[in-house]
Amino acid sequence: MTDERDLSPEDVLADLKRGDALLVDVREPAEFAYERIHGALLHPLSTFEPKAIPTDGHRRVIFQCGSGKRSRKALDTYMKSTGGDGAHLAGGLGAWKQAGLPCIRIDPSTGNVIDSGKY
Repeated sequence: MTDERDLSPEDVLADLKRGDALLVDVREPAEFAYERIHGALLHPLSTFEPKAIPTDGHRRVIFQCGSGKRSRKALDTYMKSTGGDGAHLAGGLGAWKQAGLPCIRIDPSTGNVIDSGKY
């Protein structure tokens, strides 16, 4: 299902640059520690509590995961539980990286942080 809540990496990037988005990563802590998008907050789907999302009324909540499945589930749960609006990164971190957008990751062979730049 594709709708206006399924955002492309470029749409999410534009919202982040304008300060119009709160990016919420719903992957597990180990996934987040290994690789993430700058500025994303961690709220794992396994312990997801929609009302704990720190909304400020000015930024749209955008959920993100690895492939887009968990983030869509989190979005649906968030909207149903809070009545708030939101969106998700269709294709997740995989689509973000495929679009050549920056992220932070750990090199497993050295443990060094590799930062491909902030958006």
